[in-house]
Amino acid sequence: MSGENRTPSDRAELEAQVAAHPFFIGMNAHFIGLLSDCAMTTRFAKDQVIFRAGETANRFYLIETGRVVLESGADAGGAAVIIDTIGAGDLLGWSWIFPPHTWHFTARAAEPTTAIFFYGTILREYCDKDPALGYELFKRMSEVMMRRLQRARDQMIAAMRRNGAGK
Repeated sequence: MSGENRTPSDRAELEAQVAAHPFFIGMNAHFIGLLSDCAMTTRFAKDQVIFRAGETANRFYLIETGRVVLESGADAGGAAVIIDTIGAGDLLGWSWIFPPHTWHFTARAAEPTTAIFFYGTILREYCDKDPALGYELFKRMSEVMMRRLQRARDQMIAAMRRNGAGK
């Protein structure tokens, strides 16, 4: 696991970062500890692809600074459709929790971005062992999913209208 080579101060700092992120505000300390066990900080350069639609979804991110765009995997009229822009305080990636664990969109850093990276495969094992953790994550992620899916629907309809497909 990612926490094996951390010093106690590194571990405490990462736990504090996880606990302070808006996505996890109010989560109990035990769950924060489990989440921190499978987390590390990461950075993305401007225009760096974070993941691509169709690839295996085995992780997720909490954005701390910067912006990430989610793009449709398939072209709509010759260009990818920007589904959503994700910024500081938001979650990137929920497909790791649902079979078949495949990304639905492509994520690309729109500017230099820092994030907390979570190993979804390890976290799924934790959720299997502790259903209360899984339920807590599912409740929080379902809010993001609903918002993101509605936004994706709206953007795809707008793209079809711009390209004459909606007539």
